[in-house]
Parts: sequence; C-alpha cells; structure tokens
Amino acid sequence: MEKFGRQGGSHRHRVEDARLLRGLGRFTVDLTPDRAAWMVVLRSPHAHAEIRGIDSSAARAMPGVLSVVTGADVEAAGLGTIPCVSRPRDASGGLLDIVQPPHRLLVTDRVRHVGDAVAAVVAETRAQARDAAEALLVDYAPLPSVTDTDAAAAPGAPQIWPEAPGNICFTYEVGDAAAVRAAFARAHHVTRLRLVNQRICANPIEPRAAIGQWDRAEGRFTLTAPLQTPHQLRSVLATQILKVPERALRVISPDVGGGFGMKGGLFREYGLLLWLAQRLSRPVAWTADRSDGFLADDQARDNVTDCALALDAEGRFLALQVDTVAAIGAQVALRGAHSMSNNLGSLACVYTTPAIHARVRAVFTNTAPTAPYRGAGRPEAIYVTERLIDAAAAEIGMDRAELRRRNLIPNAALPYRTGLVFTYDSGDFARGMAMALDAIDWDGFPARRAEAAARGMLRGIGIANAIEQAGGPLGAPAEERADIRFDPDGGITLLVGTNSNGQGHETVFANLLGARLGVPAAAIRVVQGDTDLVPFGRGTFGSRSVAAAGSALALAAEKVIAKGRAIAAHLLEAAEADITFEGGCFQVAGTDRALKLADVIRAAFTPARLPPGMEPGLDQAAIFAAAAPTYPNGCHACEVEIDPDTGAARILRYLVVDDVGTVVDHAMLAGQVHGGVAQGIGQAVAEQVLHDRESGQLLTASFMDYAMPRAVDLPEIGLLENPQPTEVNPLGAKGGGEAGTIGAPPAVMGAILNALAPHGVRHLDMPATPERIWRALHS
Repeated sequence: MEKFGRQGGSHRHRVEDARLLRGLGRFTVDLTPDRAAWMVVLRSPHAHAEIRGIDSSAARAMPGVLSVVTGADVEAAGLGTIPCVSRPRDASGGLLDIVQPPHRLLVTDRVRHVGDAVAAVVAETRAQARDAAEALLVDYAPLPSVTDTDAAAAPGAPQIWPEAPGNICFTYEVGDAAAVRAAFARAHHVTRLRLVNQRICANPIEPRAAIGQWDRAEGRFTLTAPLQTPHQLRSVLATQILKVPERALRVISPDVGGGFGMKGGLFREYGLLLWLAQRLSRPVAWTADRSDGFLADDQARDNVTDCALALDAEGRFLALQVDTVAAIGAQVALRGAHSMSNNLGSLACVYTTPAIHARVRAVFTNTAPTAPYRGAGRPEAIYVTERLIDAAAAEIGMDRAELRRRNLIPNAALPYRTGLVFTYDSGDFARGMAMALDAIDWDGFPARRAEAAARGMLRGIGIANAIEQAGGPLGAPAEERADIRFDPDGGITLLVGTNSNGQGHETVFANLLGARLGVPAAAIRVVQGDTDLVPFGRGTFGSRSVAAAGSALALAAEKVIAKGRAIAAHLLEAAEADITFEGGCFQVAGTDRALKLADVIRAAFTPARLPPGMEPGLDQAAIFAAAAPTYPNGCHACEVEIDPDTGAARILRYLVVDDVGTVVDHAMLAGQVHGGVAQGIGQAVAEQVLHDRESGQLLTASFMDYAMPRAVDLPEIGLLENPQPTEVNPLGAKGGGEAGTIGAPPAVMGAILNALAPHGVRHLDMPATPERIWRALHS
C-alpha cells in the first residue's frame, strides 16, 4: 500500500527536533524560578455536597506553609469567575441565552463534582503543600448526584443548580424541522438508532502546569503555562478574573507537550496562582499529576443521541433527524458550549441529504466540565451520520459503499449548500472514496473474510466519509497575524499568533517563509507564545494554523518583496517594474545585474541608500481574515479481525484518503493524521471516563483504570492524498489537524460491527472493548 501521496508539498527535518530530542525543550516546569513556592489544590471527594465549614488551623501551622485560601477569601478579594466565550447563535444570529452559574476559582458553599476545587495551599515545597492540603478538615453534607448524561435530563433527577430547572443549560436547534417531518412521512424506509458517544479525557503527554509571578515595580503579572490561545486567555484572565487592563498581564507559553483542545481552556489554577503570587510577592508554581488531570481537566464528548435517517425506494437520503442530550458538566467551561452546538453542520457530511434538523439539550451533570477535544463536535456529528448509513445499508440489503456512492455530492454541484448550515467550496468526494475502496481492496474482502473464518476468526471491514469546517468565521475567529522582522546582518525573525502544541509550527512556518524569500529555513527564527513579543494572535485550534497564520505570513512576505523591489530598483538604477524576485535575488529583467535579499536588507538599514522619502527598515506585518471556512474532508477505511473466544479485536489495516487542500509538508501531515487516527481508535475501542452511578465517584482516575491506546494496538496507517485546493486563502490549504480523529471512530466501529453481523449483532456502543464484544457475541 502506498503510504504517502506525491502531490505537492515538501519535507525537511523538523527544526524543533534538534532541541526536543536532546532534552533541551523548555516546558513550563523547566522554567520554574528557584525561589518559587508551590500550590496544591484541595479537591472534593464528593460528587455533590454542601460545605458546612472548613477548619484550616492545623494546615496553617504546618512546616513551610505560606498561605491557605478558600472560596470565601477569593470572594473577598473580588476576583471574577470564568465565563463562557462559546455561546451558540440563535436563528436571528444573536447569542443564545444559556444558564451560566458562577464558575468560581474556588467553590464557596457547595461542591458539584468529584475534583471540584475547595481550597488552595501554598508552601515552600510541593510536598509541604500537599501535606498541608491533606490536613484541611472540611465538613461535607453529601447530596444526591447524577453523573449519567441521559439520567440528568430525566424527570426527578437531582437538581445541580437552582437556576437551571431540569438541569438544562440550554436547548439549541438548527435546520428545517418541517421539511424533515414531511420527508419522513413520505419515506420508503427509516433507520433509527440510539448512539452513546462516551466521555473521554484528553491526557496530553505534558500535564497542565503553570507559574504565576508578580512584578511590584511594574505592577504586572506574568503567567507561564502550556497553552493554545495565549492572547485570548490573557484577555479573559486580565479583564474578567483579575480585573486589570490586559497590559498588566503577560502570558508566556513555552514548548507545549500536546494540547488537543483541552489546553485552550481557562482553568481555576491560573487565576489562583497569579493572585497568590501577588499576595505573597514571590513566584508560585503548580503542576498537575495524572489524577489531577482526570479530576479537573475539561473532558469531552459525552453525548446520547437518538437519530433517524429517511430514505426513498432507491436508497436516496431524504432527511436526517438528530436529537442529542449532551453533558456540559458541573460548570460551563470557557468553551463549554462549543462542541455540542457549533459544528452540527458536519451532520450533512459529504451527502446530498436535502433536509436535516438537529436539537441539542445541554445538561448539567455532577462531573468535570466538558469542552473542545480534538475535533470539537465534528467527530460526534460524523459518527451519527456514518453509523446511520451503515445501519440503513444493512436494513435495506445494500452494500455500504454503494449506499454512500448514491448520495455523494457530485463535483458539478460545487459550490454546494448542504441541508444544514455549511456551503462546500471545493472537493472531489467520489474520487476520495474510490481511492479508499481501491486501497483497502473492498471488492476482495469476501475472500479474506472466508480465510479468517477457516481459522475460526471473525473479519470485518468498515468505511467512513468525513468532513469538517476549519479556519473560518462560522464557528471561530478567522483572523491571524504574522510579523516579519529583519536584523542588519540579514537575520530574519517571524512572529506568529498561533502556538504550536507539538504540530511542528516552527518547521512549517520557517519553510513557508524561506521558500517565499529564497532563504534557508535555518536563517529564520520563529517566535510564538509570548503576548509581550507577539502583538496579536487567535491561537491554535480547529485545524486553522497553516491556513490562517500561513496565509498571514504569505501576505507579509509579499509586502517585504514589494518594498525590497523598490529598494533594489533604486540601487540598481532601474525601473521598479523591471525588477524580478526569485530565489532570494532581485534582478533587472534580461540582465545579470542583481542584488541578494541580504544586500537589500542591509541597505534598508541605511537611510542614505534608500529612495527619497522611504522609511528605513524592511519589517512588515499582515493580518489575514478568511471570508469563509475551509472544508477538509476524507475517507477512512479499516479492516479488523476478532477472536470470538476472547472478544479481542485487532486492527489489521487502516488507511485514510485526505483532502486538506494544498499539502505544505507531507510528513507533517502524516504525523497529524496518524496522531488523530490513534486518538479516534482510542475512543472506539478503549477510552472511557466512568463514574459510580450511586456515589458519583470517578472510577477511572489513573492509567490503571483509564485505557489509553498503545503502539501495539495500532496498525500501520496508510495515507493517500486527494488535494483539492481551496480559494478561500492564498495557500489553498484547508487544514489537517483534526482529520484523523473525525473519521476513525465510525470506520473502526463499522468494521467491528461488520465482523459481528453474521452473529446477529446489530449495534454496539463505544468503546468496543473485548468484554463488550464478547458479551454481544454470547448474549
């Protein structure tokens, strides 16, 4: 199988690897000042309880303790609460009203999930702070709790917030309900499913950590933390938590060991650290251990969906109806309303379904908040559509690939307005699916199934189409900035407002700029993740970085070349129109008279050598704002083999055909797709956050209980490219960061259910663990 496509793009060694592979990375904990004190947060052992009192006298008297604070102290200090910045928009375009109870840095009168933040202790060492936190005596009065998503919306469920009757945070509807009802009334066949998209945890390799500092001389705070959106977090922390001007807070995000959406959140510890650093006039550090992550990180997914697909007699899709109950957790996270509402357009997938209607009820539960995790609503939507198609194909007796093929959006229809929100500008969906079917040898599968059966094994094959919106104004801010700055000796510094979380931005952006200016990438220094150095940035999320920051970079480079051409024309005594630029040289067309870019840079710093009235310097900046989103898409294919005696499923083959528009770097794209597929496979077969239904206790608070995908669980992942460039941005790029995660769950589950189908198994929810598969086979 061909592993990588060959269309466009290039690859050079990753710039980051020289330091990261030698242990020279600079992660947050590496930057801890010598005189930093340490904070530990006391977390609730109860899912729901009143706090009758807190006795901190023993903790305050312990060695090394510098401060003990509770919710009452936070309230007295006038610190603000964490807001929600991702409210969905209603039919009129206005922001939907949602119930937003106060998301305090420390709770005051009641805890609402295991892990809720009750108090904070600062001591000279982390061990001393932990010992003191354990000495705090909290008088709890336990209350009934509900951690199950569906149960939270049921009549009589324990009430989590008095201002949210029935535990409803908001109800959001989109689409044409009347058209859907009419289509179902005339349908030849209707397929119905109830699907559970289970709660999962991001678990980046680098846990959350932070350092808070206060500069009395300047009257400024500094937060150092692994983040995805430093500028936005600065804005919210400064204006809404600390209640100071943005200029009074510097945010630094050094090397980041994985983010996956979770590190785009605003967490209680950040505000606490800054406030405590000011109170103590010394740096205060905090880092999460793995149990902290399971207890207090924003989690994801956790949807229960009743869905139905209406078809005519020829298998054409007539309508899609979706009704979802989505857990928002005990509080509304910074982007807590995003995943369950802002990417519902992906329900249309790559099909011509004319009528779609979706309703989402977001419910409070006695669990950690949910927020974006790689895909952020796109995987949930695609999973619904693709699982319905597989079930419909089985019910009407049609090949799954053929049913999809009959309903694909044809190339001639592009640009195509779907039945729900999105308008696709480019793509070749039929080609992508055909490439996947050919590469997985769909037609030859019956022979492989027979061979496996002869060995007593069950073999299955699955396919899933996927599409997402990325980098545009429908669901997220579109603009991004890039600054190009020059040193007199020819050195180049690029400042970008996105922030790498391991994707290789330094390499990609240095190569992009180097190619445009005709200089080696090694001559370019990339600066990111510092709000004092980078003037503006929206950050990294939603598969947007290359399309947004890369396009800003391209526009800024055009400005550099334009000014450089004017300088070169002056120095070469030629008309500006006669100056060409290629390979790092300005040349008078048709002659051998030329100047290297380095010569022009030096001249730019010498006013006497410039054209009259020209400002010295060659620095340029540009902001790119996309007029519309891009729509990366692809087709995933998977083949599995199941041992019926144990229920163990082994993925034998997996491949992805991706259309991410212009491919900037093949190997970088492959890395993103492989990582995304690994996370999608993890959800499909292993990962799940579980709570005890009676007590609300978290049952998966470590890697002993929460199953993560391992290298041995993953197959070789093939990647083929089907590039269909977009015209939305100068690069033609669509984005590839989330593609793998979106298509993997339905492809894997489709293959597993196909293997089980001869034994009468029609439905199975994720994760398809060996026990669940075995029970389905033997029920």
